[in-house]
Order: sequence, then structure tokens, then C-alpha cells
Amino acid sequence: MIDRERLAALVAREREDYERRLPRSRAAYEAAHSLLGHVPMTWMAKAAGRFPAYLAEARGARVRDIDGNEYVDFCLGDTGAMAGHSPEPVVRVMRELHGYTAMLPTEDAQWVGAELTRRFRVGLWSFSLTATDANRWAIRLARQITGRPKILVFNYCYHGSVDETVITLDDGTPRARAGNVGPPVDPATTTRVVEFNDLDAVDRELSQGDVACVLMEPALTNIGIVLPDPGFLDGVRKVTREHGVLLINDETHTFSAGPGGCTRAWDLDPDIVTIGKSIAGGVPIGAYGVTAEVGERILAQRDADLEDVGGVGGTLAGNALSMAAARATLSEVLTDDAFAYMSTLSHRFTEGVQRAIAGLPWSVSQLGARTEYRFGTPRNGGESNAVADELLDDYFHLYAHNRGILMTPFHNMALMCPATTVEDVDHHAEIFTAAVREIT
Repeated sequence: MIDRERLAALVAREREDYERRLPRSRAAYEAAHSLLGHVPMTWMAKAAGRFPAYLAEARGARVRDIDGNEYVDFCLGDTGAMAGHSPEPVVRVMRELHGYTAMLPTEDAQWVGAELTRRFRVGLWSFSLTATDANRWAIRLARQITGRPKILVFNYCYHGSVDETVITLDDGTPRARAGNVGPPVDPATTTRVVEFNDLDAVDRELSQGDVACVLMEPALTNIGIVLPDPGFLDGVRKVTREHGVLLINDETHTFSAGPGGCTRAWDLDPDIVTIGKSIAGGVPIGAYGVTAEVGERILAQRDADLEDVGGVGGTLAGNALSMAAARATLSEVLTDDAFAYMSTLSHRFTEGVQRAIAGLPWSVSQLGARTEYRFGTPRNGGESNAVADELLDDYFHLYAHNRGILMTPFHNMALMCPATTVEDVDHHAEIFTAAVREIT
């Protein structure tokens, strides 16, 4: 249904317009000789226009680049700015706080822990600076208390840069994911991997008796949104218990489902919950929470060094700034009412995409405040990867960017924040519909 030559020509047209609109950003990129790949972090080079727009200002649901272009931001830091950019309560505590890092606890940490308990229903929390570290430390603790070496993840999962999770299935054989940078060991030696929504495969792999934990997002999010089949998550909980395996829900992205992520929205019962990015309003943070039973097992490990060099913790983790920002975000910004509003907007966004792609073999999925379209109808990670189309991705990203809309650069995800408006959503629907019509 799509003329690929015409599509390539349209991408070239949009890329030319992108370059014309961003001369200062291009100059800044080309002048950054002291930076690896010309960017502060290499993933920032992931830009359909072949260089990134440079940030001047970000407030609420708006971003302005150094060339003076303003955008409706549906990327929102790939959930890091789910609270919106520069939320006033977080800005206020940053101004008022005296001392950010002192290796001393603050009372804010207890408040945040209690609030996370209320939302996610696991009662004991510890903090990190990233969700990657929260996942890494949760895995280490699971191995420690179970005495088992391996973990299980799902094909094309995303849990940050945790070594054990950068793995896929290749014709049923576990292999390092293409492009995996310098893995310390072959991840097939540390990890079992199965397709999402394949409960029989989960049961089969756990029956080997060497898996400490299942690390999962309740819905896949970084390979399109892949929702669980009815009964799948209950089945995973059942078989993990049967095989003595801990269940970790990574809610870093699926927090979009509601105030307590999928864990609360879908009445799930994990042993451990991990989260990061969004709970501190843009200030770096991560956290993991464990049930009382798991907490007792951790603290009973007398030979485990949890206080110094045992592989869990960091001197900046739980710092005063992160804790104050998290308290402000959870108490004043990402409230129950805010999530209800954001989810309503996401539903409207989803309906706009559905109307535009009617008659195409594509799909759109919603997870609370998060919506994503995909060039097929996948039900697991392998199928979702198979329908990826880089040229179509570039086309839609460039088309939107050139007309004042930012989407997540890694995939076609849109996230709502408390500052997003109905007008923002309708503007996207108009632009996306026009983009679809041009190629069909």
C-alpha cells in the first residue's frame, strides 16, 4: 500500500527541511569535537535528521530549541519528564534545599518510601540513581537469597543497560542482542529468554531449577506497546511461585498505567518492584521495593555485604535532592487526579491515530498515559521487532518534528503529562493524518 520510492523521496524532503530549520543545532553538533560521537551520550545521536536539535528551554509540555523552534513534547524524556518539564513544586524544592549530597538520610526518604508502598503495595524500599541500577541490584539480591545463578526475561525486553537483559531469541536460540557492546560474558550463560505471552515457555524454562527471578515489564514498552494476553500475568505469578522464583515488575515505563503502575491498575502481586526516571520530576532517581518476606530473607544473609562493597549501592543513591524532588513530584504533580487526566488525553490521542490508520495493517496501543503505533499487529517482542520499519519511523519523526511535534526518537511513543492539552493532542492528530495521507 506504500510506494517505497515515494516514501524515500518524502524522507529526503523532510530531512532537507529539518536541516534548513536547525542551522544553530547543526553547528553546535559539528563543533562538539570533545564529545564521543559529538553528543553528551551516544544515544543522543539517534535522530532521524542525522543530528539532534539542541535544547534551549523546556517547560510543561513544551520544548524550545536553540534555533527558536517550539514543539509540543510527547517524548517527555522517554518518561523521565512524565511530570512535565520543570514542574513548579520540584523547581521550588531545588531552590529551597541546602545541600544535595551528604551521605546522610533525610526525612523525605521515609515519606517517599511510604508513598511508594501505598501505590505499589510492596513495603520496603531502597533507592538508586537509575532504573538500570535498581534492576541490577534487585537481580543481585534475588541471586543472593535464592542461591540460583540465572534470570529469565522476555524477548526484546528493555530494562536499561543491565548486562543480563541485552539478549534475544534467534530462531529459538538465545543470543546476545545485535549490537550488544562488549558483553562481559555471553548473556545466554546468565539468562533464559522466552517470548512475551508464551506461558508454556516460561514454565518450561523455570522448571530447570536454576532461575532466581523473572524480570519483566507487565507490558512490553520499548519494542512498541505489547499488552499481556488475558490470564498471562496471573499465569506467570503462579508458575514463579511453583518453581520458587522471585517475580520482579519493572514499572519504569509502565508507570504510565496509573498512580501505581500496572501493579496497582491490574492488581498484580510481585515480590519486587523497580522504577526510575519519572518519580522525581526529571531529577535522576531509581528505586526498588520488596515485600516484607523478601526483606527478611535479604537481611538474614549475614555474609552479604550490604553496607560497603558488596555490589549493591552507591554514594549518591538516596541523596537529599532526589528524595526532595520525588516527594514533591509524588505529592503535588503525579497525583491520582493527574493520571486520570493524562489517561483521558492518551485515549483521545489513540483515537486520532486509529482514525488515521484505518484500512492499514497497522495497530495502536494505549497503556494509561502512553500510546504507541506499530506497523503491524504484534503480540510479542519478536513479532514487534519483525514489523519495525526504519524508513517509516524516520518519515513520521521528521514530519512531526518539522511541524512542531516531538515524538520519542527510539520508537513511535507518545506520552501525556499534566501540562499536555486537548489542543496538543488534536494538533498531533491533524499532523499525523496528513503524514499518512501523503504516503498512502
